[in-house]
Amino acid sequence: MKILIIEDEQALSKSIATYLEAENYTCEVAPDCKTALDRIESFEYDCILLDISLPDGNGLQVLKALKDDHKTEGVIIISARDGIDDRIQGLQLGADDYLTKPFHLSELGARIAAVIRRRRFSGNTALEAGPLSLDTQARSVRVNGQAVDVTRKEYDLLLYLLTNRNRVVSKHAIAEHLSGDGEGLFDNYDFIYAHMKNLKKKLIQAGWKDQIKAVYGMGYKMEVP
Repeated sequence: MKILIIEDEQALSKSIATYLEAENYTCEVAPDCKTALDRIESFEYDCILLDISLPDGNGLQVLKALKDDHKTEGVIIISARDGIDDRIQGLQLGADDYLTKPFHLSELGARIAAVIRRRRFSGNTALEAGPLSLDTQARSVRVNGQAVDVTRKEYDLLLYLLTNRNRVVSKHAIAEHLSGDGEGLFDNYDFIYAHMKNLKKKLIQAGWKDQIKAVYGMGYKMEVP
């Protein structure tokens, strides 16, 4: 799961990123509106943490641009402004939640999980595809009830494919999802091939019928009836 932290307080954004990365999220940081808009235009995220007071403008401009572009990312406003008018305006513009600073990181983590669960998984904590099930709370994978031991990257890859089931996802999109934007990281996609090969091998050995298909010149598709 990828999180974009739009926050100009460097110490706070670093603290949030450190906490969320320990919770197995991939985090990117944008310290101002311009950087945030550039990232939103170029990448997809599972949840965006949005500060309102940014050095080059109001964070609500970013939220409005996000909605005008019909993006589907969940948005949690994190702000020191706790007035009722600010809360109402943020929620009316399309934010999913509003958290006032200072806050406990554990509460922020719980709210992020809730937003992603509602938006990506229809409120469920488990995703299923035939005999395959993935529990997003326990971060576990099972085939026919049998636990499958997957690495973090293999889990993230499987979750991404399940979330985009019956859609072709490009290798570049998978690379971004697994590694963040990481400039210059993608000289080749060998690491995707390795993770894909290992994941499929483990699932098949557990009794799963391979439903992840390579689409020539495009990427991969998980076909689920």
